[in-house]
Parts: sequence; structure tokens; C-alpha cells
Amino acid sequence: MRRRAVLATALLAAVATPGTARAADPGPSVTRTGTTTLDTQAIFFVSYDGLVNNNSFQKNGLLTYKGYQYAVWYTADRNAVVGRRALGATTWSTVKVGHTLRYNDSHNVISMGVSKVDGRLHLNMDSHSDGFTYVKSVAGLMDNPAGLSWTASRFGAPRSTLDGLALTSQFTYPQFISTPEGRLQLSYRVAVSGNGRNALAEYDGSTWTALGEWSSSTGTYTSEHGSSTVRNMYLHGIDYDRNGRLHSFFTWREQNGAVMCSSGGITNHDTGYVYSDDRGRTWRNNAGTVVGTTGGSDKVAVTDSGLVVDALNPDHSLMNQESQFTDSSGRPHAIISYVPGRFGQCTTDYVADRTANGRAFHVRKNSSGTWQKTEIPVALNSSQRTRLVLDKYDNAYAVLPFGRIAGASKASGYTDWTLLFDGSGLNAFGEVVIDEMRIAQDNVLSVMYQEKSSGTTPSALRVVDFRLPA
Repeated sequence: MRRRAVLATALLAAVATPGTARAADPGPSVTRTGTTTLDTQAIFFVSYDGLVNNNSFQKNGLLTYKGYQYAVWYTADRNAVVGRRALGATTWSTVKVGHTLRYNDSHNVISMGVSKVDGRLHLNMDSHSDGFTYVKSVAGLMDNPAGLSWTASRFGAPRSTLDGLALTSQFTYPQFISTPEGRLQLSYRVAVSGNGRNALAEYDGSTWTALGEWSSSTGTYTSEHGSSTVRNMYLHGIDYDRNGRLHSFFTWREQNGAVMCSSGGITNHDTGYVYSDDRGRTWRNNAGTVVGTTGGSDKVAVTDSGLVVDALNPDHSLMNQESQFTDSSGRPHAIISYVPGRFGQCTTDYVADRTANGRAFHVRKNSSGTWQKTEIPVALNSSQRTRLVLDKYDNAYAVLPFGRIAGASKASGYTDWTLLFDGSGLNAFGEVVIDEMRIAQDNVLSVMYQEKSSGTTPSALRVVDFRLPA
């Protein structure tokens, strides 16, 4: 490690502007600074291999805004709760928002978003291919947290529409994203797994508007085993960079299992990428060609060219809905995971095979515009997903199942992945939720996790904080 650090320093010095003195940027590191408890008895049940309080597609289950951190979860008695604390505080103030979880389904997560235009907190919850529940706060609550009390009266009544806008009767995967202008967008799936479309709605500070669907479920995909004519696009994320470009990595899931080698596998295939420079109205492939229009007749489809940035057939149990992040230059990064071919060319039980042989990979666009993929040399030991974040120096961190953290330096070209924290003492169940927004606020990585339990016995839900390089 010492020799690698010396080489990295030499490389940086070689490219520094002549006549200037520049110290090498620090590499990745995490220093555990403390753990707080959200709930000693949060609801616990395993469904679709996951927990309702800790799911990869939960954007955001934990977020930071203007010096305060917010978290959402379901209690043992099924109440939806939102908590907040000042950054650095050890205790959380909690509010019940008037909704109780309907089903023991881990898809029915709670997701948060902030509309900067009017300072409201928005919650969307309890949805898996059916209706949803929506709650929003009073205006200004997020802009003046120290001056406004944290009480149930600050939130409106739960409703089954977005202030009267009914989106679809088959709604799943709410993900809130703030536009550069301060509007709030909601990404979601219409219809069901294997036959669904991605869509967007937008809030301007007074009204929600449906922008429409932007991905297609139709078209023919053919593997060496067979063909499928129906599918859905699963997003690894949807995020604006600091320049206002909207990025999204994805994988396709086919409805017809004939495309894979074994019925025990999973029909996910290929890692794709699209972006939008007009706030999600039109979508472009990696080459910049328009491949879909939101709300229009031409949607992003499996038959479009230029979408795939990492090709993989359905025989390796590629996971859907992993994670993504953009670096300080606006370049997209993603984590994907699957069973590499060195362990065989046909997974027959995706949970068992991913647990035994699954590996995570870092996929990124480099400065020359080409795509690179690096295996993270840490066994998953789980069927579940990994989260990705980058620090202010663009070092990358993969938060693996059970709260383990691996890191790689920008200076190395992200080739020096190593385990920085082994998860010891957490007793985390599997997937974790990370605070994507906090790193920019105070250089801290916050990870929300739930302790292992059995059956439906409630367990503790906690947030552990790690200081990143200063």
C-alpha cells in the first residue's frame, strides 16, 4: 500500500501545473464516529430477500438538508415515522405521519424528497404494483428546522394522490429527485415486474404535473436460449449532476424465462445508460442520440442502439436496482453485481449462487469518454445489493451488504479497491440505506441499517456515521 501511495503521488505531481506546489489528494478512508438509534423495535420481516426499512431503491430513506438529517421507517406497530436530528446530535425527534403499513412486502418502502422551491418535505410510501400513500409537510419546514417545531401538525393528511393527481393504479419504486431550479420530480414504475414502464411527475411549488412515461416494455430481445417480447427497465438510480444533466443506469428484466439457461436464475441482462439535458423530457444514449421522449410515442426501448455499456446475458444473475453516483466532473459511475463466468456460465439458483459467488463491479465513464469496469475484490456473501458514493476528491466507496465498506482512489484509476470497514459490531441484516446528500454537507457518510432478527421479531434500526477524508 505504501508503494502504491508513492506512485499515485508521483503521478499527480507529474501532471500538476509547472511552477505550482500541489499536495496529492488523499485516498479513500473511513473513520467511524458514532452510532445513533432510530428505533429499538422497528418492524422486521423478510420479503423478496429484503427488509421494508432498508431497500436499495429507497431514494431517499435517509437525507440531509440545511444542517439537519431526516430518516423514515415503519415501527413495530406498522406506523410510518419520520425523524430528524441536527447534524452531530445523538438523539432523533420523531413524528408519526398518520399511515400504517398495509402488507408485509419489502417493496412498500418510504421515500423522501425535498422541494427546494417551497421548503417542503414529501413522502411517498406503501406501494407495490398498486396505489400509494403521499404526505407532504407545510411550506418552509425544511428551510427553518431550528425555528419550527417537529410535530404531526406540520404534515398534511395522508392521501392516495399527488394533491389530486392520480398517476396509475399500478405504482412502484418512488424516487424523488430535485431539479437544479428547485422543483421536485418523482420517478416511478407503471405496471408490474417484467412488463412495466418508467415515468416522471413534477412539482413546481404549487402543482404536481404528470410528465409521462419514458421507457418501453415492448420489442423483441433474443438470447442464445430463446426470445422475449415484454420486459421492464429497472433503474440503478436517477440523479442530476452539478451541471444539470440527469443520469440513469439500468438493466432490463425479461418477462419470458425462456431467455435464460435455468428457471432458477433471473432474467436481468445488460447494463444500459441514458441521460437527459432537458430535465427528463428527452433521453439520449451514450453517443448523444435521442432515444426516447417522456410522454411521447418514442420511448427508450430494448431495441434502441447505443444503450448497452456493459453486455451480459441473463445466465449470471445480474442484479437490478443496484446504485449510481456522479463525480465532480459530472461523469457517471455505477455499481453492478452478478456471478462472473469463472464460476460457471449458468446460475441455477440466483440467491444461492449470488451468495456463494456473486461479485460487485465498478462501472464508470472515464475522462476520455470510454467505459471501464473494475471488479471489487470482496465477496458479496449475499444475494443483495451494494451502494455507491464518491467523496469530494472523487474517491469511490462501495457500501456492501452487512455494512462493509470498500474504497478505491481516483488517483489509481479506481484499480486499488480494498476493504476499509468490515462491518464488525453492526450485526446488519444485509442491504443498507445511505445518505446521498450528507457527504456534500459535512463530509460524513451516514449508513442506515437494521439488525438481524428472525421471523417477524422487531429489531433495532440505527444510523452509523463515518468521517471521510477532509
